[in-house]
Amino acid sequence: MLAATLGAALAFGAPAALAGTAPVSPSGQTVPSAPAKAAGKAAAAPTSQSATWVAGTRAYLVITAPGDSSAVRAAVAANGGTVFSNFDSIGVIVAHSASAGFAATMRGVSGVQQVGATRTSDVPADAYNPALPANPAQSTTPAGEPVRADMSQIKADQAWAVTTGSSSVKVGILDTGVDDQHQDLAPNFNAADSVSCAYGKPDTRTGAWRDVDSHGTHVAGTIAAAKNGKGVVGVAPGVKISAVRVAEPGNSFFFAENTICGFVWAGDHGFKVTNNSYYTDPWQFNCPDNIDQAAIIEGVKRAQEYAEGKGSLQIAAAGNENYDLAHKTTDTASPNDSTPVTRTITNACLDIPTELPGVVTVAANGTGTSKASFSNFGSGVIDVAAPGSDVYSTVPGGKYGTKSGTSMATPHVVGVAALLASTNPGITPAQLRDKLATQANDIACPSDSRCTGTAANNSFFGEGQVDALKAVGSTPPPGKYFENLGDFAINDNATVESPITVSGVTGNAPATLKVGVDIKHTYIGDLKVDLVAPDGTVYTLSNRAGGSADNIVQSFTVNASSEVAGGLWKLRVNDNANSDTGKIDAWNLTF
Repeated sequence: MLAATLGAALAFGAPAALAGTAPVSPSGQTVPSAPAKAAGKAAAAPTSQSATWVAGTRAYLVITAPGDSSAVRAAVAANGGTVFSNFDSIGVIVAHSASAGFAATMRGVSGVQQVGATRTSDVPADAYNPALPANPAQSTTPAGEPVRADMSQIKADQAWAVTTGSSSVKVGILDTGVDDQHQDLAPNFNAADSVSCAYGKPDTRTGAWRDVDSHGTHVAGTIAAAKNGKGVVGVAPGVKISAVRVAEPGNSFFFAENTICGFVWAGDHGFKVTNNSYYTDPWQFNCPDNIDQAAIIEGVKRAQEYAEGKGSLQIAAAGNENYDLAHKTTDTASPNDSTPVTRTITNACLDIPTELPGVVTVAANGTGTSKASFSNFGSGVIDVAAPGSDVYSTVPGGKYGTKSGTSMATPHVVGVAALLASTNPGITPAQLRDKLATQANDIACPSDSRCTGTAANNSFFGEGQVDALKAVGSTPPPGKYFENLGDFAINDNATVESPITVSGVTGNAPATLKVGVDIKHTYIGDLKVDLVAPDGTVYTLSNRAGGSADNIVQSFTVNASSEVAGGLWKLRVNDNANSDTGKIDAWNLTF
């Protein structure tokens, strides 16, 4: 769903199933997209072909019972196929074959429940010997990270005063990859849990997760760009992000086997939430009465359920066709990897993963509470909405740019979900879905007959626009909330203090004084952190705890009832070892 220029129709049938638009440079000039692939022509094989690749090789999902699939895998080999990858935990095998009769033959094998082709084009030779994506040279940016309109629109800037998110919360970005070297992403990037799932098999080589477009890097910045004094700030700048590249290079297609690999990876690696700003190629909608598409639905559904069962919530873009997903009639854009045809469809046909059970579906707002002109909609389909127009975020090479689309709305919701998970340890995916609904601000239907429902829940905005401040459960009381957002360097074997002057609060401090701390420092076991009252009394918040973990982003409760509230309070940080340094990024007091 990648449009060629801003203002162009944001169509499902564009060369790749991204829910966004072409990048725009900070100067406002449109950056050209990659040229569209010629209709009716399958992607050419790379010139450096693997010896195992043959023309006509297609990919199939072979669905069986979860558990030991050895007998079915043997049948794949015996019937003209090869097992490219298998996911026994969900009973899905990814098979390759150049035999035209492979699928029909396998459907007759004992233990095989479904078989479906995932493409109408050949598997690229690159699948057998994938090239690593480029690692772009990095630009630098001047200091300063002004709060952008999309962040203030969902009150993320106010939520940061309560929490920037916990580094123990892991977010997976299933997309075109992420530039992990970007100055605004590197502080929060989790390489250990990053991977490429292009072609449907995990590739854990260093850098395999990097961006083959710019889309995934842009999404990543909206979720968790670091609060580091430059560029932009993500909705949850204290959480960890991992890249799961599910897009293939050259065309940014997201085939079913790639998505399945990504969801299983998310479940196995503890991602609390994943961002899915795409639809599963090559079908705009997968219809259960088509034997191939039925297998795609089943395979991706099983992978999503597996991830959710492991504690991961999937959040996905609704799409950019301005299409009523609750009243489907035609699909003119599929298959997008060969020659699209016009077909009649019904609501039984699903845009996946966004319409799978359990997945949170996100529509895009324009400025304020308007519907973005491109955003899909649908009664009973849309769950929540978020800003998706002219969103400024990170792009590869240390740069920044503007994109629009439900792709850009989705990471705002993922960031809010990450904040919810940070403030509610142990929350389940079902509970997280519920909280995303309850914290959203109602938006009534505009004067548009396509919008049906109530202000509380309608076809344009679902439960409403997400609100990061409500999500973290705190509205700072007027006159009783104080913060210092200045940076104070923490050097080796040194002590630093960050001050806050409290005024307008009479009497003593409460027995439940809240102290919000945001310290960026590697190996936090080096640190002793104290609150110093105006009379010099020291309250220890953390005493060399946490070992080799990074960063202290936490709210502490202090019984300060013996202290006069007004006066100069200080956060004191003492570094007690060599090698690891950092800074007090921000802290606050709530009386």
